[in-house]
Amino acid sequence: MSAEDRIRALPCWNGGIEIEPLPGGLSNANFVVTDAAGRHVVRFGQDFPFHHVFREREVMTARAAQAAGFAPAVHYSEPGILVTEFLGARTFLAEDVRANFGRVAGLLRSFHREMPNHVSGAGFMFWVFHVIRDYARTLDDGGSRKKAELPRYLSLADELERAQKLLPIVFGHNDLLPANILDDGRRLWLIDFEYAGFNTAMFDLAGVTSNAGMNDDESNAFLTAYFMREPDSEVRRSHAAMQCASLLREAMWSMVSELYLDAPGIDYVAYTEENLKRLDAALDNYRTKYGTKP
Repeated sequence: MSAEDRIRALPCWNGGIEIEPLPGGLSNANFVVTDAAGRHVVRFGQDFPFHHVFREREVMTARAAQAAGFAPAVHYSEPGILVTEFLGARTFLAEDVRANFGRVAGLLRSFHREMPNHVSGAGFMFWVFHVIRDYARTLDDGGSRKKAELPRYLSLADELERAQKLLPIVFGHNDLLPANILDDGRRLWLIDFEYAGFNTAMFDLAGVTSNAGMNDDESNAFLTAYFMREPDSEVRRSHAAMQCASLLREAMWSMVSELYLDAPGIDYVAYTEENLKRLDAALDNYRTKYGTKP
């Protein structure tokens, strides 16, 4: 069945429907569907064990985020398909995150604190350094074009992991691209919970600042807003190291996707090289300030 045929066959619609593609996303197909009850987002996605993505867990998290007040309502789900409320909200760009850093910091602080009260089932730990090591195994087994670079990536991951300051475990989003933050004019929302799980706050803090292209001063202001006090030197170092780890993970995510995904219109090779270039710049900045040893 085509995607549109599968959508029309879903039992959740009220009367006839209209279907339009929803652009965006590096690994999932999304559509906006209009029926007599309003507009909805239909998200297609299968399990990707090589990316540690399991849709049953994603649906649980989406429902938990709805209950906690952070995400649009889940209207329907079945294996491989998730139907949620269409908010009609504006999708953030990098400049929107920078311009609204205080609101985004407050959203994340609340998300980290409240979500553990709503998630259910077996806990899932997203620790970026484990993900990097597991990606290295996947890339080695798959004969990646970057196979010769894997020892260097693993050595770098060890260096960055040693620079981490101990922080409490929270429930993180773990994929804070600007496009996963929505603004309906009154409040902010989060979407796309493929990678959500227990973590320290630092990965989300590093991801959101790095993905928004924040400079050091902007990142420091963001951390101050999140912690509600000026971060100390250990937190700043840990954050700068985690920004590098976030970019390394994103680059290796793309390398694995080169092997196992084929989303229409997505050039994973170009995305890999883009993230490696950003990693080089972030790593140069980190080592200039902090050296190579914690």
